[in-house]
Amino acid sequence: MWDLSTFHTQSMERINSAFFENGDGLAAVAARSQTVDEIVRGYIDQYVPEERQEGFAALAVGGYGRAQLFPFSDVDLLFLVRSEAEARERKDDIATLLTALWDANLRVSQSVRTPAECVRLAPDNSELHISMLDTRFLTGDRALYEDLASNRLPAFFAKERKTLLTSLVEMARQRHKTFNNTIYHLEPDIKEGPGGLRDLQLACWLSQLAHVTSDRIPGSEEFIPADFRDALAEGKRFLFAARCYLHYFSSRDNNRLAFDLQDSIADASAGASGQQRRSAADWMREYYRNVRVIDRLALRMMDEFGVQRNSLFAILRDRTSKLSNQDFSVAHGRVFFRYSQAAEQDPAILLRMFRFVARHGLPLALKTERLATAALDAFRGYVNSAPDGLWNEVADMLRQPHAYEAMTALHETGALFVLFPELEQIDCLVIRDFYHRYTVDEHSFQAIRRLKTLQDDEDALTKRFARLLAEVERPERLMLALLYHDVGKGGSGEEDHAVRSLHLLDHALERLRVPSRDAEPVRFLVESHLAMSNYITKRDISDPETIREFVDLVGTRERLRALTLMTYADTAAVNPKAMTAWRKELLWQLYLSTFNRLTANAEDRRIESDSAAPVLALGANDAERDGLRRFLKGFPLRYLRTQSPEQIKVHYEMRRELAEKSAIVHVERRDQLYDVAVVAWDRPFLFASLCGAMAGFGLNIERAEAFANEEGVILDTFSVAMSESRGGEMDETEMRSLARTLKRVVDGREDVRNVLSKRKKLFGPRGRMPIEPEVAFDNEASSRASIFHVIAEDRTGLLFDLTSAFSHHGYDIEVVLIETQGRKAIDVFYVVGPGGKLSEDECRELTDQLRGACRSKAA
Repeated sequence: MWDLSTFHTQSMERINSAFFENGDGLAAVAARSQTVDEIVRGYIDQYVPEERQEGFAALAVGGYGRAQLFPFSDVDLLFLVRSEAEARERKDDIATLLTALWDANLRVSQSVRTPAECVRLAPDNSELHISMLDTRFLTGDRALYEDLASNRLPAFFAKERKTLLTSLVEMARQRHKTFNNTIYHLEPDIKEGPGGLRDLQLACWLSQLAHVTSDRIPGSEEFIPADFRDALAEGKRFLFAARCYLHYFSSRDNNRLAFDLQDSIADASAGASGQQRRSAADWMREYYRNVRVIDRLALRMMDEFGVQRNSLFAILRDRTSKLSNQDFSVAHGRVFFRYSQAAEQDPAILLRMFRFVARHGLPLALKTERLATAALDAFRGYVNSAPDGLWNEVADMLRQPHAYEAMTALHETGALFVLFPELEQIDCLVIRDFYHRYTVDEHSFQAIRRLKTLQDDEDALTKRFARLLAEVERPERLMLALLYHDVGKGGSGEEDHAVRSLHLLDHALERLRVPSRDAEPVRFLVESHLAMSNYITKRDISDPETIREFVDLVGTRERLRALTLMTYADTAAVNPKAMTAWRKELLWQLYLSTFNRLTANAEDRRIESDSAAPVLALGANDAERDGLRRFLKGFPLRYLRTQSPEQIKVHYEMRRELAEKSAIVHVERRDQLYDVAVVAWDRPFLFASLCGAMAGFGLNIERAEAFANEEGVILDTFSVAMSESRGGEMDETEMRSLARTLKRVVDGREDVRNVLSKRKKLFGPRGRMPIEPEVAFDNEASSRASIFHVIAEDRTGLLFDLTSAFSHHGYDIEVVLIETQGRKAIDVFYVVGPGGKLSEDECRELTDQLRGACRSKAA
């Protein structure tokens, strides 16, 4: 008998040398398996002579059974014996054999079982049964092995198929969960991570179990879907080479692609197409693109084979078929085209499909993915030729609850870079940072996911941010900012990534035809996305000067809300532990301090010439610029921050039309809402009358702001929605009718109380718990006005009743900030009397009256 230990060492040296010369991981693992076969057989022949091998067989199982033995992987052996008594008799022989194998530098993982034990279901040890799908005979009693492999195991797997499939899928889901269900980790686990070698084998196991019969176990890759085979073969070749390098460079069974090993493996071009050297970032991009295929296959097969058809989950999943529409059918929880040629004939259907996914969170069927990918050229033509851009469609997709799933579907079909070509610069991009866990693109997607799932978090600190998200008027702006906030990291040079991101964002805004009222908030968020984190970590947020400085940066409560949520999502998406309770508390304190200061400053800070420069630049000549200055004089600085320069110019043109007229009214549709602007000469009860008229017209006031300049001209702006009882929307005729009604109210030709009274009679008791009104005043925050804060249950005519209470006393409302959050109205009024601020007694009296107005249901 030759020296098997020396043989092992010499064989491994030859295999290693060949691998480093040709980089062929598939050949390397097969060669090592063959070498270990010879060693195991040699030692068994030595310690268990042929005459004593009846009733005893050595089998390779697991990865070794598949003849895929990596350089430092364990050698999984199953010693098969006829009976438990024989197992006891062979105990010493097996112990001696294992010692010899360990002395030969083989890490052996072994089990000793009878055929009956092999086919006895062990619910807590599914891994044992799964490993026997890859059983291979080494030496010993072949008849004993054939009985197990040809008779017992096929019958066992056929009988227990559903149980094993369910168990296998559940284990995989738990494993994926530990990796946050994404392949895009900066230092991924090449074996256990999603899309890794474990998932490659998972797909094989699922296909084997799904097609096993009582007399035959299919081959490992026999039933892999044909559409995946070529890509899967390439992914397998890549990962086998990469894992071999990991083992060799680490001199152990290491499967984590740490940054330093990425450099070494990339330098060796492990598994990469071609043998040219490449950067670690480029090599990692090829890694992600390969594991993406494996991940998609594993997920599809888990979904297809891992749930019993009579299970409650399957029943609930099949209910999604009710979501089918004229474009798409839903079967078994997946989205299909109604017609196979739909995408080629009507490429716009692809965008409708991604919006459908965003709305319902359902994945695409494999066939749907293939058809969508095949139609990308047609889709590109549609995207590039849309005359009005695609912002409305994209905005609808981004505001839906499953926008993350839509991004995933866009990515998988290849449509992501058609719709957002700038994102291709960060596709699978690795930026070396021990703090970050994900690639740049996945970080952005995860940030969107964190916001979309805020309401699911039971943490009390997190719930505050969930409530804040509910207050955001146009969440699609925030989602677009998150999508683009790090796109500049794909560039080169010393330019700050936020600056480069802003430049690339501008291309997207122009291509999608995003209107300025939406574009400017998005630009602000991308440009300032690091600001709040810097204030938290580098400044004393208890210092009033710090808060004043931050107030100057954000300018409005709307921007503050969005930037706070962006900071939360950006931080939480860095890694699962980045958003600590301490950071949440700091972020919330900065938000509250800034919000309070913004509320206090809303009336006091007035427009100055320097801050109005972008508006004045729109003036055609000196005379028009002077007119703009007079129009702006007296308005609060907030006006400049909540309106675009172009919209302010529209308001100025309305002022020029005013002349001797009592009012100019402009109504414009904006998605589901309508913007109403009223320019008029100031008079008592004006704002209250406008609020009452709109309530009488069947409009719900979502937001409102009232300003007055030094000329005595008021500018009242409203965001309103048509109530469901009026059909939910207005046509052009109704919009003109609204404008006429508001003008008649301003002129005094229409009694708003009569209109409002008719409207109120349409509503009876609501049958739900009322919201107890909260009314408070603040006589310290503003140097000019008394501030009243009102929180109450929204109802028809509420705003009219509140504002009338001020007007009855002869008080002027200089600024009003109004929001509606579901059933809750949140209003802030800046009020002055004939002598300026109200006295404490006047404030208390008015507070009681406002509280009574909140509770009033009378006509």
